[in-house]
Amino acid sequence: MARCAERGGASEQARAWAGVDAGKGHHWAAVVDETGATLWSKKIDNDESAILTALGEILDLADEVRWAVDISGTSSALLLALLAAHGRRAVYVPGRTVDRMAGAYRGEAKTDARDAYVIAETARHRGDLSVIDVPAQLAADLALLTAHRADLVADRVRMINRLRDVLTGVFPALERAFDYSSHKGALVLLTGYQTPAAIRRRGRARLTAWLANRSVRGADEVAATALEAAQAQQTALPGENVAAGIVADLATQILALDDRLKRIDRQIRETFRSHPQAEIIESLPGVGPILAAEFVVAAGDLSAYSDAGHLASAAGLVPVPRDSGRRTGNLHRPKRYSRRLRRVFYMSAQASIIREGPNRDFYLKKRSEGCKHVQAVIALARRRVSILWALLRDNRVFTPALPATQAA
Repeated sequence: MARCAERGGASEQARAWAGVDAGKGHHWAAVVDETGATLWSKKIDNDESAILTALGEILDLADEVRWAVDISGTSSALLLALLAAHGRRAVYVPGRTVDRMAGAYRGEAKTDARDAYVIAETARHRGDLSVIDVPAQLAADLALLTAHRADLVADRVRMINRLRDVLTGVFPALERAFDYSSHKGALVLLTGYQTPAAIRRRGRARLTAWLANRSVRGADEVAATALEAAQAQQTALPGENVAAGIVADLATQILALDDRLKRIDRQIRETFRSHPQAEIIESLPGVGPILAAEFVVAAGDLSAYSDAGHLASAAGLVPVPRDSGRRTGNLHRPKRYSRRLRRVFYMSAQASIIREGPNRDFYLKKRSEGCKHVQAVIALARRRVSILWALLRDNRVFTPALPATQAA
């Protein structure tokens, strides 16, 4: 596959396809002509000078070169940015597609060179692949912030589960007494007191004062609940002292993580509200600045969707048919869609039914028709896609009342 690195005096091709198997340290690029013959195949370091050198060599091979990559994330960010700077756009060939297409070619070897060749061949045969757009500065900032926030939330869930597991082993009554995922006062309590004996020695009055000095809301109620749990367990369990230290450390980390999440939420909110259509997106009931920022990142350039139906299809909210022979009307949930985009519409739809209004009315209507909760929320999410699309198209904010009809 590494042949034809130099073409010598061969004539330039009219059209060629370049496939890039992207990686963190290096990429492998392969270029094929209109017959599928390999014109160029070489490893490229993930470095600006190396990519520019390879770009110049590949562009000299044909009058028109069409690019395709199998990763549209951080590994290929520099490559895609350099292509965009030179007026070139790449299409995205998913890894699953590369794996399936590889079976159509001779041999069973799995190498970077072969994957790059398959990517180029896939781009040559298919004209329906999605074009990768290099995000603008605002979209890139929001993508980094929302991804970092998702990582912090996952870390918080993991630490909460670990804390509850350790606490159950030495003080199960206190573990049952509070919801540590949403009760800040309970976490503050655990930074100082983790065992039944320590809480009993402190007493309700002094424990209340200790919590109040740390700005805990309802300090007396928290102290009373903790003391009740301590009175219910008089036995000291093995490993209690070591577990107490671990619980205190985990509680401290969770509180610090909560402060980090507040800061990044504020940063996401301030960054998103510089978007020209931020007010329109946030006006839709159930959409706050975090979900709105995730929508901007997941949807990308809305001009890529010809109508609301295409946006709903990208979010996996449109069933796909699986008909065969006499079996027709056999609709199933799609498998290829943007999980992030679906999450935005599903979560916002679920939040919108809490309050009275058209969203809740539509949800209750679907429930009365026999739909289960998830089915009714998905139906509402699909409806909200069309509403948001119309708002962005008309550049107006959401209002519960229907807009006045004007004469043509």
